[in-house]
Amino acid sequence: MLLLLDIGNTHTHLGLADARGVRKQTNIKTALWRSGEAGGPVLRFIGKTRLEGVALCSVVPAVTGKAVTFARKEFGLAALELTPHTIAGVGINYPQPERIGPDRLANAVALRHHFGAPSVAVAFGTALAFDVVDRHGDYAGGIIAPGLAAMTDYLHDKTALLPRITIRETSSVIGKSTREAMLIGAVHGYRGLVRELIMELKRELRCRRLPVVATGGYAELIAAKLPEITAVEPGLTLEGLRLVWLARNIAM
Repeated sequence: MLLLLDIGNTHTHLGLADARGVRKQTNIKTALWRSGEAGGPVLRFIGKTRLEGVALCSVVPAVTGKAVTFARKEFGLAALELTPHTIAGVGINYPQPERIGPDRLANAVALRHHFGAPSVAVAFGTALAFDVVDRHGDYAGGIIAPGLAAMTDYLHDKTALLPRITIRETSSVIGKSTREAMLIGAVHGYRGLVRELIMELKRELRCRRLPVVATGGYAELIAAKLPEITAVEPGLTLEGLRLVWLARNIAM
C-alpha cells in the first residue's frame, strides 16, 4: 500500500492507496506537524497496513521537511515529493513551473488521466483555485480567488455587526436576517463567480464541452446547483499523487 499526504494550509489529507485507487482517506490538522503531534494520528490511520511507498504534495514549506523526515524515520521510506521535476502524466506549459502549487499539479495529473484534455479542476479550499489542462494535455495555468470560508470570515473579522456564519444551502435569495443575507451572498454569489469563470475558460479554450471537476471542502455544496460542474471528486489531489507514484515506481 501507498501512503499519500496532501498537506494544505489548514488540513493534511491522508490517503492509503493501491494500484487500483485510493482505498481510505481522512484529514488531520496541518498544525499537528508543526507541534510534532502528527505522528500519532498518521500511525493510527495506517494501522497494521504494510507500506511500500509514501508520496506527498505540500503548500506549507515549513511542514514539508517534517513529513519527509517522519516517513524516513517511521517507515524507512524516501517520500516522493511532487514537484515540476518529479511530475508524470501531464506536461507543463507555464513560464515558472516552480511557482505552481504542487497540489495543483496533482489535480492536473488526475484530471488529465480520468477526464481527458482540455479539462478544468476547481478546488474549493482555503482559496478557490481553477487548474487548466489544455488540449495538448499540459498544465496551462489557472485562476485563484478567495476561498468561501475566507471570504465570510473576513466580513466577520472586519465589521462590527456581521457574525461568523456556518456555510450551508439557502432556500431563498432574499435574506430575512443578517445571517441569511450573508449566506445568500456567499453561496449564491460564489456560484455566480464560478459560473462566470467557467464560461470565460470555455471561450478562451474554444470548446463548447469542457469537463469541470470540483474538489475540496465545499465542492458538493456549490456543485449541487451548478450544472456547469460535471463531476465532484473529493479525492482528486490524492488520486493525482497516486498516479505520479505509480508512473515513477514499480506497480504495487
